[in-house]
Order: sequence, then C-alpha cells, then structure tokens
Amino acid sequence: MKQLSRPLVAVLFALAVCLAPTQSEARSDFRLTLGADYHVNHGPFFDITGAVDFIFIGPLSIGARFGAMLATSPTSFGIPIDLDLRISPRGAPIYLEALVGPWLRFSGDFVRAHGAFGFGYQNSSFTFGLEVGYLTPSPHVGLRVGWRL
Repeated sequence: MKQLSRPLVAVLFALAVCLAPTQSEARSDFRLTLGADYHVNHGPFFDITGAVDFIFIGPLSIGARFGAMLATSPTSFGIPIDLDLRISPRGAPIYLEALVGPWLRFSGDFVRAHGAFGFGYQNSSFTFGLEVGYLTPSPHVGLRVGWRL
C-alpha cells in the first residue's frame, strides 16, 4: 500500500504544479452575455445572461450562468440556468465551455433540459462565440457576444 501511495502523491503534486497560476492575478468573475439562437423546429430565441465564476484552477473555471430569455414561436419567456465549465488557455485568445442545467419556460413544459458546448474569441473585456447544444425537445445553435464586468 505504501508503495502505491508514493507514485499517486507524485502525480497529484505534478498536476497541482501544472494547473497552478504562474502569477497572482486579479480575475474578473462576472460576464454579461447577449445571445441569439435558432431552436430547430421551434424558431429563434434570444437571451441575456450573467455568468459568475466560483472556482479557478489554472485555465479552468467553474461557475453558474443565469438570466432571461424570450422565445418567439410561440412567444414566451424563460429563465436559463446552467452550470458553466470554462477553459481559457493562457496566452491564447480563445475559450471553450460546457454548459448543463435546467431552463424554466413559462409555456408548455415548465422545466426543460439544456446541454451545450461553446467556443470563441476572448480578450480581457470582450467575448464573441458560437454555442451548439440541445434544449428539450431539439438542438439549437446560436451566437454569443459578451463583456467582462
């Protein structure tokens, strides 16, 4: 048992060193985003969301995204709520994110499952990207424009 724990400790230490930030830096942890999506067989919807990051591990952040949405066919309002797993590689002006959570809609089925993958360009205060996902009962694709506050 003792022989197995030494390599495990070494691997965990190496992982911690690789994921640790290279310098202490203040990170903005709130993003405001506007989105326009096409929901297959259900028409477009628009949303405004805020994202708050809670945990930072090197280039990885974990947080929550929440806001308001307007669907056009049929016209209804909703509340998107997602867990947001975001990777922002150091030195690269890109981001990758995975989203999952319930979306509340005030017509039809009240709770709808949502899962999506997003990627795009980012700098210190601006992001622009594409999101592809699934919102019960069909896929959606959309554009995102965001600002760090």
